[in-house]
Parts: sequence; C-alpha cells; structure tokens
Amino acid sequence: MTIRKWKYEDILRISELEKECFPQEPWSYKMLASGYETENFYGLVADDDGEIAGYGGITLAYDSADIDNIATSEPYRHSGVATAILEGLLDYARNNGVKTVFLEVRVSNSAAMELYLKHGFCGAYARTRYYSDGEDCLVMKKEM
Repeated sequence: MTIRKWKYEDILRISELEKECFPQEPWSYKMLASGYETENFYGLVADDDGEIAGYGGITLAYDSADIDNIATSEPYRHSGVATAILEGLLDYARNNGVKTVFLEVRVSNSAAMELYLKHGFCGAYARTRYYSDGEDCLVMKKEM
C-alpha cells in the first residue's frame, strides 16, 4: 500500500468511493474535480496496487486549514489507511506553516471521532441540524 498525491485520473474512483462512504451527502465528481484544481488544495490516496483504498483532502488558508474528507473503502477499514492519510495531510499542513487544522464530523461517526481524538483534535463547537437529514455536526480542531 502506498500513500500518494491525488492524480486527476483518480477523481472518478474517488467520487465512487465518496458515494459509498457518504451516501447521505456525497461530494459530486464535479465538486471533487473543482477542489483538485484549486491551488490551496492537497489530496492523498491510499493506492493498493492500483486500487484506491481510501482518500483524503485538505484545503489551506494562510495559517489554518480544513480537512475536507477522509474516507476508506469498506474492505480496508480498521487497517490503518485512514490514519496514514490523516498523518500525511497533517504533515503537509505542518510543512506549509499551518497552525490550526479544523474538520467537521457527523456526531454519529464515532469511528472518525476516535481517529481524530487520537491525533490531538478536540471538539470546538457543534452545528445543530447541520446536515440535510437533520444530524448535528461537531467541528473539531487541532493546534499544530
């Protein structure tokens, strides 16, 4: 398994994985492609011999950054893929002068929250009924 930078040709598979992992509100192919083309975006994929096992992206803005998404295909969950992607995104942010990283997570996504807590994120505030299905969002942050 290799963690590498996104390529434009990866976006179709990433959009399929996005639908698998976030069926309520997946980012579309167009949204992913638009993000990829933004100068301050950086994305990583976990490549298992040509199969994309997971992906993640971060958007930098001066000395802060937002983790856009991290997702892992079902067969690769609990194998360290999301951890490797998160660590790669955090390294990129640190190396580019980011002081604070933010992310949003569904309050029902305990696996993601556990991952973020292990990496030094803490709850900053909640957004009630943030998602289209009425679920709350927890905004988490990490001081670098």
